[in-house]
Amino acid sequence: MITNEKRSAINTGQSSPVRPGAHKGSIFKHLLKHKVLLLMLLPGLIFLLINNYLPMFGIIIAFKNINYVDGILRSPWVGMDNFKFLFATSDAWIITRNTVLYNFVFIILNLVIAVSIAIALNELRNKLAAKFYQSIMFFPYFLSMVVVSYLVFAFLNVEYGFINKGVLSLFGLNEINWYSEPKYWPFILPLINLWKGVGYGCVIYLAAIIGIDSEYYEAALIDGASKWKQILHITIPLIRPVIIITTILAIGGIFRSDFGLFYQTTLNSGALYPTTLVIDTYVYNALINMGNLGMSAAAGLYQSVVGFFLVLGSNWIVRKVDKDQAVF
Repeated sequence: MITNEKRSAINTGQSSPVRPGAHKGSIFKHLLKHKVLLLMLLPGLIFLLINNYLPMFGIIIAFKNINYVDGILRSPWVGMDNFKFLFATSDAWIITRNTVLYNFVFIILNLVIAVSIAIALNELRNKLAAKFYQSIMFFPYFLSMVVVSYLVFAFLNVEYGFINKGVLSLFGLNEINWYSEPKYWPFILPLINLWKGVGYGCVIYLAAIIGIDSEYYEAALIDGASKWKQILHITIPLIRPVIIITTILAIGGIFRSDFGLFYQTTLNSGALYPTTLVIDTYVYNALINMGNLGMSAAAGLYQSVVGFFLVLGSNWIVRKVDKDQAVF
């Protein structure tokens, strides 16, 4: 039955007025309809809240002079004084330069080598051999940096190291005190990082390559395309979204360093600080020496905020170049 109110709305060409609470009712029905999916989502949301959002309360530590007697809430505010610790020191330029340049090199090396190895593994006809090589390269990723530091020490030890005793002595060269010569470590650290992390990146890119439809390659073969042209015009363009995502995420952490890599493998040698001291190790050493939690928290907050804006900036650049390849 059409009421006078609805008939008036029809005659005037207007839509029927929405009853108060009708929109809320539709939302409730929608939630009720998908209650099973929402229940499945609930554990993940709880985990996210507990592990990612509740700890953000600790941000206030970066703006306080923490007193263990008074506790976090009652400790006096110091404003931005804790942040001055990072920039007022004479080592500010060194730690910033080392952090950014090392991570930039890590991103480029890991990307190029991981993609190249993934393409090579995909081309292997013997799939059993491909899985074996993949497992061998992936194994170092699971090793602790403490274990890696011992392996590096076995190679670089002055008295018994393999490099000094097995390589340099073979060619009649003088032994090198690797842990006192900072000029060698800009080459050593990227190699260690590459050896440890390339297997993980290789697995990601190999999974993306395997997901490419084989019809693309069959059509290319019919057209007479060589293997190199197939890689350039099919493989790389189709895995480009994965490359962009991983690169943007890596850029977001460019102000963070692998603490174990720079602290454990270098044995925290003071002689190497000009080329191995980064923000994370600098803050850790300062925390150990001064015991100031506020300064450590300020450094962590600074790295997180800068990383956040780097992700936004990187995604904005990608969106300007190719909107479809942007993450968000």
